[in-house]
Amino acid sequence: MDKLKFDVLNARVTFKNVPYHSLARFAFKDVNVATNAFKKIPGVEECIIIQTSSRVEIFTVSNLETDDSADARKPEGKSLIINKIKETWKQNSGIEQIDIDHFDQTLEVFKDDDVYLHLLRLACGLDSIVVGKQDVYDEIRKSLEIAKKSGSSGKILNKLFDSVIRLANSIRDSTEISKEVLSLGDVALNLVEEKVGLDAKKKILLIGTGESAAMVAKALAQKQISFTVTSKTMERSTNFSQLLCGTPMEFVDVLSGFDKFDIVIVATTADYFLINLERIKLVMQEKKKGTLILDISEPRAVEETIMELPRLKLLFRDQVAEIYEENAKSISDIVPAVEKIIDIQLPILSASMKRV
Repeated sequence: MDKLKFDVLNARVTFKNVPYHSLARFAFKDVNVATNAFKKIPGVEECIIIQTSSRVEIFTVSNLETDDSADARKPEGKSLIINKIKETWKQNSGIEQIDIDHFDQTLEVFKDDDVYLHLLRLACGLDSIVVGKQDVYDEIRKSLEIAKKSGSSGKILNKLFDSVIRLANSIRDSTEISKEVLSLGDVALNLVEEKVGLDAKKKILLIGTGESAAMVAKALAQKQISFTVTSKTMERSTNFSQLLCGTPMEFVDVLSGFDKFDIVIVATTADYFLINLERIKLVMQEKKKGTLILDISEPRAVEETIMELPRLKLLFRDQVAEIYEENAKSISDIVPAVEKIIDIQLPILSASMKRV
């Protein structure tokens, strides 16, 4: 009986090497259309796409053959498929010329055992923005379900994803790495809830489009609370909102309408004060309702002089950092145990894939 041979490839762009406001350009406009386009690449037999607010990843099976097939697994054949993947990615996303010029530095490509390891780490929460969070695990299950229904996956990727999901579920349960995981956004919203309450009637503004802002946006979206987002440029705000919800607004318009917001969360990396007394004094002087401003920026982006304004409460990052860092520390202490189990399971998974 001939032995089946194949390459499992993973090509990805994630928050680790692309800012959030740029990551939106790499996202596929229609995941189903993109999946079919990748499957049309000569040599590609199966495809699954995982697309979240923090990553866009493609998993493919290519160079499917048996022992007596013609040799289609030469290095030049693999390079051709990767080049075709890049070209198909360009055609199905919103990437611009600057992204194309740096695509080789941005796109990460891995094969076989490295893919299995990455998918295991991803499903266990080790490669998430917030270590241990179950969001990506849920997305992996959802992506597999969609792929099975559409027929874009097959015997090999179904086997891989089913195995990883089963293993990750067991590892999460045995190590409790997912237990009571809190992001910076979760802690920030808990503080806001405690101080002024948090509901759909409140007008909420998020300033920033970086990692901290992303965690706040995710927490707001999970609570199904709408918000306005603004940043240095309208393009950044718009791109950010495409991945993480929110209604984008020009920063100058935010300043002129600052009195319209009940809660303002500032999460930037600016090295100067974005909000100071001079900028908001006139528009805030006549406001009758109270305003809460929570600045979780590092360094601080809100000047304390604004506390001279009536009915304004100002909170800073140190009021949420201790809880967040304590939670992150407790999760990080579990990571070595998770990695040890993965090290044991990876060779077993690899061997089972070779027996497909």
